[in-house]
Amino acid sequence: MMGTLRVELGDNSYNIFIERGCSFGIGSYIPEHHPSARRVAVITDDNVAALYGRRIVEDIKAKGLCTDLISVRPGEGSKNLETLKEVYGKLSDMNLTRKDLILALGGGVVGDLAGFAAATYLRGIPYIQVPTSLLAQVDSSVGGKVAVDLPWGKNLVGSFYQPSAVFIDPDVLKTLGRRYLHDGLAEVIKYGFIRERAILEELESCRDDAELLNNIERIIFRCCSIKKELVEEDEKDLGCRMLLNFGHTFGHAVEKYFGYEKYTHGEAVAIGMAHITRISESMGITEKGTAEYLEKILRKFSLPCSSPVMDRAAVEETMLLDKKSSGDSISLVLLRKAGEAFLAKVVRAEIGKYI
Repeated sequence: MMGTLRVELGDNSYNIFIERGCSFGIGSYIPEHHPSARRVAVITDDNVAALYGRRIVEDIKAKGLCTDLISVRPGEGSKNLETLKEVYGKLSDMNLTRKDLILALGGGVVGDLAGFAAATYLRGIPYIQVPTSLLAQVDSSVGGKVAVDLPWGKNLVGSFYQPSAVFIDPDVLKTLGRRYLHDGLAEVIKYGFIRERAILEELESCRDDAELLNNIERIIFRCCSIKKELVEEDEKDLGCRMLLNFGHTFGHAVEKYFGYEKYTHGEAVAIGMAHITRISESMGITEKGTAEYLEKILRKFSLPCSSPVMDRAAVEETMLLDKKSSGDSISLVLLRKAGEAFLAKVVRAEIGKYI
């Protein structure tokens, strides 16, 4: 067992369990930690349901809990108000109460959607995150940021609602396709560049994906440790936690511009990290050679570095709608060097310099 991390947030504290096979022990965990629960809604997507849905549902049912599977279409296109309404309907059909439980089984889209449903249905139902993608395991399942998208931008309707536990099972990554394994590595690379260069050195030393997966528990543990520390210090994302958005402001604009179809989230973040670092290095803000080093690691894992051709006005409009926008400025995450990031307040009139 790699270990357990405790996210200390007072009454909202919870454990992150990182252990191979732990996703199939949740049935035993629920009666002990949620003794009032009689029903469990497992929210997932069609791909994950086919792989793990039945096994997890049967594991929970074996403990005497009424358990239903709610499956949505895979992909960012399901993270919207229409799908959320469908989920609410199914929760209502189950007669779910505030003493019951929601289990988010899937990647970042499912975690965000199910978490937001948990935060808002009946004004709040406890939920457990069981992330099945690397991106969700190292990032989105931890910290309680839950949301859905609007036509005008990503994650514009959301809340801070902490899970009661996170079960991270590295074994489920074996069923990820190569593209989606590398998609999650974009977030791993982010952690290395904003806080811990040793993560980058470990990625550099991996000869192939097989070796990466053999060592992935340690990598997940380090990323979650960094996120835990930032969330504990800044739960509501008003200060240091915003460092986790390195590459995301431009990356979200890329995702939206191409209708969330051409690039995965991790690929868009990779583009965003490379883009902003080239600019900040050219301005003399970032240590020389950092952009080249970043692009070298991104390319090793087949992640894109070059910014696609886009309409500048449309990109600027999306960036200014970003959640990190405040009044007449927006907070961008820039690097001083690999392993050291900071927040820079950029006035709206100058945002064009970063496009």
